[in-house]
Amino acid sequence: MTMVTEFLLLGFQVRQVLRHLLFCLFIVVYCLTLFGNLLIITLVSTSKNLHTPMYFFISQLSISDIFLTIDIVPKMLDVLLNNGATIAFNNCIFQLYVFCASETFECLLLTVMSYDRYVAICNPLRYTSIMTNCHCVIMATTCWLFGFSIVLVYIITTAELNFCGQNIIDHLFCDLLPMIELACSETFIVDREIVFIGFPAIVIPATIIVVSYTYIVLAVLRIPSSTGRQKAFSTCSSHLTVVSIFYWTIFSVYVVPTKGLTITVTKIISLLYTVFTPLVNPIIYSLRNEDIKKAIHGAFHQHVTWNLILRSLCR
Repeated sequence: MTMVTEFLLLGFQVRQVLRHLLFCLFIVVYCLTLFGNLLIITLVSTSKNLHTPMYFFISQLSISDIFLTIDIVPKMLDVLLNNGATIAFNNCIFQLYVFCASETFECLLLTVMSYDRYVAICNPLRYTSIMTNCHCVIMATTCWLFGFSIVLVYIITTAELNFCGQNIIDHLFCDLLPMIELACSETFIVDREIVFIGFPAIVIPATIIVVSYTYIVLAVLRIPSSTGRQKAFSTCSSHLTVVSIFYWTIFSVYVVPTKGLTITVTKIISLLYTVFTPLVNPIIYSLRNEDIKKAIHGAFHQHVTWNLILRSLCR
């Protein structure tokens, strides 16, 4: 009954060459993720054309993706490089907390973003009066507070479980289910909390998103011209793509029964929403959004202009 003070993360138990290739891949993805999301935040903050509710919420999503990436990837790189690595109990609990809070916040924020698109398409004349700057800040703040507070209840209960003997987590990071499996004490309360937290944090937001896009599709289909329908739906296509990727990976691991999935497949799916989704999000919003393309072009042009001015002054 010796109390566990640290856990051993196994990561991928594969050949050294493959682990080093994965390490190089993930460190490139890590750098690109930070660069892409910081670029989105900077553009939204500095470009007047992007001072709208939709881009404000996109910048909040980028902040959440940065938190998630910094929380998961550095330790994952350590695990890959050393074929497994230990993590202190408190650090593991903290990693689990930031991970769960970031994912919960993203669920809520994607719901708010779907409501923003619903108002923009179904009630365009009232959009500016409904989605004011004050209302946007209140909704974003509510998502942050709710996301980081509702998860805290579960994290405290998990931290109070007894962990003894077995301390090997066959995963890439401190995740929900692998940690519960190692507990020596009864996990009934924790299991019930997962259901009670998951319902308002995942199921209800997903339902609201489906209802919102149902109304959006019906409103778009009522537009007489094909050009108008294409233009209306293009404003929410990027968000719909992000929502589809996010919820598909989350439901695959935590909602749909995973008895048929091997541990390796579960790890690969976990990589999708912890490593690759934060990279894909800014790419989707950048490549499929003309306003952000123009902001990037304008920022680059301004940077080149200032360099030319500084060079001429130095001469």
